[in-house]
Amino acid sequence: MNKMTLALAACLGFAAGLAQAETTLRMANWLPPSHPLVAEVMVPFAEQVAEATQGRVTVDIMGAPLGPPGAHFDFAVNGIADITFGVQGYSPGRFKTTNIAELPFLGDSAEAVSVAYWRTFDEMLIDAGEYDRVKVLAVFTHGPGQVFTKGRDLTSVDAIKGVKMRVGGGIVHEIATRIGATPVEGPSSKAYELLSQGVADGILFPYESVAFFKLIPLLDQGLAVPGGLYNTSFYIVMNKAKWESLPEEDKAAIDSVSGEALARLAGQMWDRVDAAGLAEMEGKIAITTASDAQVAALAAQLQPVIDAKLAEVSETGVDGAAALALMKAEIAAAGTE
Repeated sequence: MNKMTLALAACLGFAAGLAQAETTLRMANWLPPSHPLVAEVMVPFAEQVAEATQGRVTVDIMGAPLGPPGAHFDFAVNGIADITFGVQGYSPGRFKTTNIAELPFLGDSAEAVSVAYWRTFDEMLIDAGEYDRVKVLAVFTHGPGQVFTKGRDLTSVDAIKGVKMRVGGGIVHEIATRIGATPVEGPSSKAYELLSQGVADGILFPYESVAFFKLIPLLDQGLAVPGGLYNTSFYIVMNKAKWESLPEEDKAAIDSVSGEALARLAGQMWDRVDAAGLAEMEGKIAITTASDAQVAALAAQLQPVIDAKLAEVSETGVDGAAALALMKAEIAAAGTE
């Protein structure tokens, strides 16, 4: 074997070593690529992972869903995908600590609530063990959920009574029931179908989702409750075996763009698109801000839900009241940052 052949073999061997050192993480996705959660959170996060690891780790966001939204947590548990994201409420009864972030009247900024949620999760909620089978990259919430209907005068809370309201599961189902509505469950991707076919007469949604899912022509009234009637909790998780297979250097790099940083990125996105969604409704949906009397009435109606949800959190071994107090303190702190 001559020197040139030896040199070529060495180069090929070095290149093969580099190829083996690079890792591609497959991220499952159940939303359209244009959805802001994908375009403005998952895509930038993938870019940040590549930059933080100097190209050693890349994230490939899948173009077609592997299954229904509610199955995605288990896709990460079982290694069907390396990274998944989703809504805990799509798996009823499985996640109790999410109640802390989904309670009514928490705040008007998704960024502040999401950052506070991550801090509360990292300090207290993780102890419940609900996520022991995965590596948690982030938890966060969308913007405050509000009430939207067609043909109802929402200046009165009583106008909601008897209305069939599409809800996404979790605490929002119980909130809809307590305020007198009839909840109709379905994922966000089915919202247009449910409203256009008359299966539902209204919806509990943040401003962004009403606009993104093209529901504005199907609605004409909105009730904006200060602090929101609810929030929806989301997760981004990674297969534990895949995480543990990464070099410590790459784990540290991914951690640097995950956790609070990723929760903040998601919250900022929701605030931005909520503002755009509200602007798009102008002149098409009449938005009424709930009066002090309406808020007081809603608070009285919803207190049993709050009490029951805090009790559920406490069943996990985490003090629900203490977690809520920490969450509220962190929301106030995040709001000033």
